[in-house]
Amino acid sequence: MAMSQLSPMPALHLRPVARWLVVCAAMVFAMVILGGATRLTHSGLSMVEWKPLTVLPPLSDADWQTEFANYQKFPEFQKSNAWMTVADFQDIYWLEYTHRLWGRLIGVVFFVPFAWFLVRRRIDKPLAIKLAGIFVLGGLQGAIGWFMVASGLEDRPSVSQYRLAAHLITAFVLYAAIVWVALDLFRAASPPRPVNDDPKLWRRAATVALTVLLVAFSGALVAGLHAGLIYNTFPLMDGQLIPKGLGDL
Repeated sequence: MAMSQLSPMPALHLRPVARWLVVCAAMVFAMVILGGATRLTHSGLSMVEWKPLTVLPPLSDADWQTEFANYQKFPEFQKSNAWMTVADFQDIYWLEYTHRLWGRLIGVVFFVPFAWFLVRRRIDKPLAIKLAGIFVLGGLQGAIGWFMVASGLEDRPSVSQYRLAAHLITAFVLYAAIVWVALDLFRAASPPRPVNDDPKLWRRAATVALTVLLVAFSGALVAGLHAGLIYNTFPLMDGQLIPKGLGDL
């Protein structure tokens, strides 16, 4: 049994939509990498407010002083970065700013063509519903990102590992959804050819996908707890496959 239904739309209309979705998927992929860099450089808590419609960064010395003063009110500065100057703060701020700005750019790159395709009737209702769902998922991804950041603005200068994992997994699901729809459209726009709808193949593919998500989820927990610092050898942990004390608290 097929896992997806091909669109009945003309191939002339399908290919541009599919190519646009590939661009969106590439931007989401880049976003995940940028988010990883933000995490590794400890830049994620530098912006202590969520203003989805604000695009411009601080433009004057006074603006930077105000932004830095806001940052100084929160645990990361008070407990970890009290040594920072405005110049040091700018280094971490720019990466987080780029991360957030890129997310908004993805929203624009997705919504504007989507609206155009919709108005021009280049997409049918079933496809429009799928794309609308992807757009909502993208907005949810941004909201979860702020929900994650907010957890690091309370008592401890680090974010919740569970919210971090949710933020990452949502990005994976968003990327997979875009790629899935794009591939369906490319297939529908291509000459008919045999498709392997063997249930065993789909089950194996689903198993691999779920395994990847599980590894990514556990990796986010490890990153959020800094658990990777416990053992500094690879692939064994202090010479053991299963380390002593596993499960001890």
